[in-house]
Amino acid sequence: MQDFIKLSINNTAIIGTISWSGTKRESVKELIERMTNRLDIYKNDLISLLLSVTDLTEFPQLEYWDTDGSLKKNAANAVTKLRNHTKGYIQITKEQEESRKRKLETEKRIAKNKSLDDELSELRTRFNKIATNSNLQKRGYDLEPFLRDLFMLFELDPKGSFKNYGEQIDGAFTFDGTDYLLEAKWKQKVDRGELASFCFKVDSKLKIAIGLFVTMEGLTPQAIAPEFKSIIIMDSIDIIAVLDGRVKLPDLLYKKRRKASETGKIYVNFNEL
Repeated sequence: MQDFIKLSINNTAIIGTISWSGTKRESVKELIERMTNRLDIYKNDLISLLLSVTDLTEFPQLEYWDTDGSLKKNAANAVTKLRNHTKGYIQITKEQEESRKRKLETEKRIAKNKSLDDELSELRTRFNKIATNSNLQKRGYDLEPFLRDLFMLFELDPKGSFKNYGEQIDGAFTFDGTDYLLEAKWKQKVDRGELASFCFKVDSKLKIAIGLFVTMEGLTPQAIAPEFKSIIIMDSIDIIAVLDGRVKLPDLLYKKRRKASETGKIYVNFNEL
């Protein structure tokens, strides 16, 4: 019985304060009285103990002594009485606990959203500072760490730039079980040659890889070719929509990828989705 109680409650120290030299009835009476007298300490443990008892449906420990089945019958009746006696209170308590958990989850979401808004605001200020830099080369260098921090904010497991067999890759990240290679440009509009070069980099990797080409100035009219099927494109309109909180980055990526899969259009910005 002591083992059963230890497994049913958290504050097991109380077990050592009970006299177990008398009958089980006397010991349990002492235990319950102590717990009910200090509900400020033992309320949750008392409810947990009651739940553990009312969950009992079989009594194999009585087999040896139960020659006529009366012991198990009496035990079942006792548990049924306890179950009927406590189910209303336990149900209310469960509902209160569930309500408390929902409240905590809501507060966590609010705090997380507030934190997200604050960090997006900082990134928006940083983005505006990069955009007003007249040094085009410096603007391009600053774009890569900015995008890495933006992707980090949305837990997309970003990785910094790297070289592979002479190829320069601006970065990579993982989203929805798929690895993405990233290339970012902030100078003039991107032409077909630059897209073709990036597509080759993506196509030469694993089959499941997808490319995300970020161009702040958009594309030239003839940039996209029908054979470019392994990449999607993001522009400054998309970035600003994310920074303004109008769309979360993972949702935007999902919509772009779905649009490309359904229509073959790899360049559809947020305003057109």
